[in-house]
Amino acid sequence: MNGVLIIDKPSGLTSHDVVSRARRILNQRSVGHLGTLDPMATGILPLVIGSFTRLAQFYLGAEKTYEGTIRFGFSTDTYDAEGDPTAAPVEVNLSREELEALAGKFRGVISQNPPPFSAKKVKGVPAYKLARKQKEVKLEPVSVEIKEFEILSVESDRATFRARVGSGTYMRSVAHDMGRELGCGGHLESLRRTSVAEFTLADAHTLDEVAAVTAGNSAQTIEDILVHPRKLLPHLPSVTADEMAAGYIRSGRTVNLAEMSRAPLVKVFAGQRELIAVATRVAGTLFHPKIVLVGS
Repeated sequence: MNGVLIIDKPSGLTSHDVVSRARRILNQRSVGHLGTLDPMATGILPLVIGSFTRLAQFYLGAEKTYEGTIRFGFSTDTYDAEGDPTAAPVEVNLSREELEALAGKFRGVISQNPPPFSAKKVKGVPAYKLARKQKEVKLEPVSVEIKEFEILSVESDRATFRARVGSGTYMRSVAHDMGRELGCGGHLESLRRTSVAEFTLADAHTLDEVAAVTAGNSAQTIEDILVHPRKLLPHLPSVTADEMAAGYIRSGRTVNLAEMSRAPLVKVFAGQRELIAVATRVAGTLFHPKIVLVGS
């Protein structure tokens, strides 16, 4: 089985938990995910299966969108609702205008400190492992981009939001930093990821739905719930190779793709659905496979 499967992750599972369950459900050893999602968070978790794990390199900088709730009045050591409060709660009653003005400071390219309870590594060790042992965690600020950040509603000490961010952005840190700016503390109470790259909730399935398909208890087939290969990497042009060219591509050889003279990278198909490679232009209309997804 080769393909991309979008899971609507439930709260309480780590991304690794989802991968482990998917391996059992699909009876496939080669399963990976595109972008970690915190255990508390729900929503889009793309899984790559079989040889399609080789596509992960093209999604390292994938844009993501989120919706969630920030609670003000106290911060936590994890920057979210699963952590322990770092100070006694204080009563707050914030206005939408106040939070909208503050949200403006977080749009664009900003310097952000990752949460101490995160997968970021300190001398090769994930920060959360050090934090759990109550060891000091010093993470260097990183440059991230928040392309959109909109306050949707405000009620007493809670604000709902929608955000579109570049890779590596922690919404937990945004919540924590907003609370610090206001002087009352704050943390991320809930988070739902609504898209990753070209994938949206419309593409997503629960683990139970996938299990029903594999058990034959659904009208859908595995092919139905996998993302159609033509929808993958939409920014790359597609070419359908003839039988001879497809054979060359499958064996890792350079081919002439006459209709592609300018594109640096192309998706190569054999037929309507079979994505066999992503190829890079060598010169003119000569292309060499960068990754081969279906060999000879």
